[in-house]
Amino acid sequence: MISLLTADEMRAAERQAIEGWGIPSLILQEHAAMGALALLPPGEPVHVLAGPGNNGGDALAVARLARLQGCEVAVWSPFAQPEWRGDAAIQARLWKGLGGEVQTAQEPSEVMRTWRGWVVDGLFGLGTTRPLEGPAVTWVKALNASGLPVMALDLPSGLDPSAAEIPGEVVQARLTACFGALKVCHGLLPARECCGVISVIPLPLDQAPKAGMQLLERPVLPPRAWNAHKGSFGHVAIRAGSLGMSGAAVLAALGALRVGAGLVTVLTEPEVRAEVAGQVPEAMVRSWSGSLPEEVDVLLVGPGGISQVPDWDGPLVVDASALKEGEGRRWMERPGTAITPHPGEFARLFRLSRPLLMDERLAQARQVAVGKPGVLILKGAQSVIAGGAGGDLWINPTGHPGMATGGSGDLLAGMVAGFRAQGLPMREAAAAAAWFHGAAADRLPGAGLLPRDLAGLLPELLRG
Repeated sequence: MISLLTADEMRAAERQAIEGWGIPSLILQEHAAMGALALLPPGEPVHVLAGPGNNGGDALAVARLARLQGCEVAVWSPFAQPEWRGDAAIQARLWKGLGGEVQTAQEPSEVMRTWRGWVVDGLFGLGTTRPLEGPAVTWVKALNASGLPVMALDLPSGLDPSAAEIPGEVVQARLTACFGALKVCHGLLPARECCGVISVIPLPLDQAPKAGMQLLERPVLPPRAWNAHKGSFGHVAIRAGSLGMSGAAVLAALGALRVGAGLVTVLTEPEVRAEVAGQVPEAMVRSWSGSLPEEVDVLLVGPGGISQVPDWDGPLVVDASALKEGEGRRWMERPGTAITPHPGEFARLFRLSRPLLMDERLAQARQVAVGKPGVLILKGAQSVIAGGAGGDLWINPTGHPGMATGGSGDLLAGMVAGFRAQGLPMREAAAAAAWFHGAAADRLPGAGLLPRDLAGLLPELLRG
């Protein structure tokens, strides 16, 4: 897992180091500046943009250290007389002590035509919570239009460090020197696209920062014993498939089988039993008679028009047609349950407005799922996984828009059930399914993907 911090979480980590451990804040700033300067090509001219806050202090420290190394350095500010405070005021005094000055211009686009080398963006950083305004907007627009390579200090000016969305005019950086730990804007799209190549600059903190959001990495799956047999890897029952929607049952079964479930039984409507059986001979396919097979380890219900959930006390995955209006909270209170709605189903399940932006999805997922025993998989670009009694959100970074096709969710639901049947806790099963589902698509970028294409790639991915 990769932690993604909010601004408050990063400040808490720095405050603990300063107040609890006793390291001066100026030392943290010097470490940040030295690490950032090391990312720039040596010998290049440097134009430093310094804002009025702590980010401006970082920028002034970079300017001073660059000049001491013999670089040609100029410092600029959108504001005629910046009023620096605290450590930033100290950095301004040190810069001026070297004979440095802080320049400004009414028409930044004109002066930028004469610039060469790199630009260091230290206008605004961790304290940004609203769109840029005034002279800052003029300077950022000019910088983006100039074509000059930009290194952002901590984050590109204009981004909210705690958000995924782009609030307004934002610096388009080629490099970002991220201080201490990744922030939300570094890990989530669309903000991530403004950051360019991100390098984390270590800071001397006495504790790892605590984060309420984690970015999934490749899951580590338990090894298989040399003498394992099909009974070692669980039995998935899938209540799915009705007239005109038999394919959903097939894809769910393929998802469970391709991630390694030992046995899969599809319980489908009688009129499509033969149709399903002919497409997935590796599964047992039976007409639904109102009862589940014996020794089932996990039950998946919903793909292909199935709305009624059978009585079952064990691990349960609820998908598609079984996700009924207003029942979201009921399922989140049920231990051992995973629900897999897309944004429209999610809004219906919890009677919420449909979340259109990533930040809305994060907020709503946190509202309904954090701390609950059930597991939520809110599907879509950067799927959100929450619940399972956990207090944080997990975000899946794999996949692309080519996955937006019918049947993709049925395959995913089968994968969740398949991983759970093999003994993974439900939240970890959901995370593994989401990651491998997207990673398979990443092997086949572009449109025109079929869920079967993804299923065929899963064994190779699981071996890797």
